[in-house]
Amino acid sequence: MLQQMLNRAALQTDAGIQVLDVGAGYGVVTEEVLLRFPRARVTLLDYSEPMFEYARRRLARRAAQLTFVRGDLRDAQWAASVNGPFDLAVSAIAIHNLRDPQLMAGCYLAVRRVLRPGAMFLDSDLVSFSGGLDAHLEWMREAGFEAVECLSYQEPLAIIAATA
Repeated sequence: MLQQMLNRAALQTDAGIQVLDVGAGYGVVTEEVLLRFPRARVTLLDYSEPMFEYARRRLARRAAQLTFVRGDLRDAQWAASVNGPFDLAVSAIAIHNLRDPQLMAGCYLAVRRVLRPGAMFLDSDLVSFSGGLDAHLEWMREAGFEAVECLSYQEPLAIIAATA
């Protein structure tokens, strides 16, 4: 699923891109990003220090390419702490945990604000449990993404690509 999602990123695999992993957890998405883009620098954003500890161990051999930022997705002010702009943002099975439509829409707005023009946000999430696919697509459009497309949907999971 993550490889399918990253296939949509229209970036050279050898590019030294800046990537934001939103709700990074234990680093599984970052790991896939680094496999696909070995020269990438990734900022992992999460609120859980125990998850970060697991991610640090998991990604230890790539530590020089990583920045860990502790932030709460419920507070859109996290965007000021991640030092964008980014060439790509990714997220998997994270944003639905906010549960509240306003918080999820606010998170999408914050993601949009830290992306370079033309950059992409790739999100794989359980949209059926948190407003439905159409709602997530609309929240991304309202956040200012120029193009929003559902790449795959097998309830409850959707993979969405949104271009800044």
